[in-house]
Amino acid sequence: MQLPFTKMHGLGNNYIYIDFFTNQVEESKLSGLAKRVANVNTGIGSDGLIIIHPSKKADVGMRIFNKDGSEGLSCGNGLRCTAKYVYEQGIVSKKQFKIETKANIVEAEVKVTDGNVDLVTINMGEPLLNRQDVPMQGEINQQVISEPFIINDEELILTAVSMGNPHAVFFVEKINNAQVEKLGPLIEKDPRFPLGVNVEFIEVISPTEVNFSVWERGSGITQACGTGACASVVAGVLNNYLTRDKEITVHLPGGDLLIKWDKDGNVWMTGGAEIIASGVYYERK
Repeated sequence: MQLPFTKMHGLGNNYIYIDFFTNQVEESKLSGLAKRVANVNTGIGSDGLIIIHPSKKADVGMRIFNKDGSEGLSCGNGLRCTAKYVYEQGIVSKKQFKIETKANIVEAEVKVTDGNVDLVTINMGEPLLNRQDVPMQGEINQQVISEPFIINDEELILTAVSMGNPHAVFFVEKINNAQVEKLGPLIEKDPRFPLGVNVEFIEVISPTEVNFSVWERGSGITQACGTGACASVVAGVLNNYLTRDKEITVHLPGGDLLIKWDKDGNVWMTGGAEIIASGVYYERK
């Protein structure tokens, strides 16, 4: 089967995008397809696969598959890339529209110059903070803010946030000393997180600026994680490190995002999205 694709990235977090408005793949084959296209040696190479599809609830829909074949709930960088794709391909004609994910429906707004999308702002909605919503084991209605967390005989201080997907946020003095590769996979699969978790390490520079590293659930170390940046700003506000209702500059390995947790409870993310390449993937039977 010959399958047209577009490869895009948001701050280096790259996925293979397949347009289900014009193509179809059987549901049972999507997980395996994600693993094959993500393989850098025998596929295209990416952090995973994103399906852009028609939606009955929003203007468009988006499904995320990680490089290990697992399906994600939401992806901030993927949302920005999807917004760019559907506007530039004429799937939507308005500059404000809605995108459905497995987690929720979000509002997107594109900034356009000469028909090209330069920046995308996403209203990621309200963060969920109770253990049962993350989810994390323990008292279901309790929030996890600055809580001791023992892993690999080390005590870290955890703040847990859901942005439609689970995040474990840890603040460190120096981002370069964060043990992302060592502790990330252990925390991701720790049984205290029954669905696994994305793991963020944050260095606070000022009340409006942070450095960021991430171990993504199902993908490992990536250049950027939009939902992780959002969760980290929420965690920073909850711990009185960052300022509520102001744009926070988050320095990710792949570039910067602007994140604001407004006074009404919504988290706003602004950043770019780029097309890398397009072509045809020859899917073997």
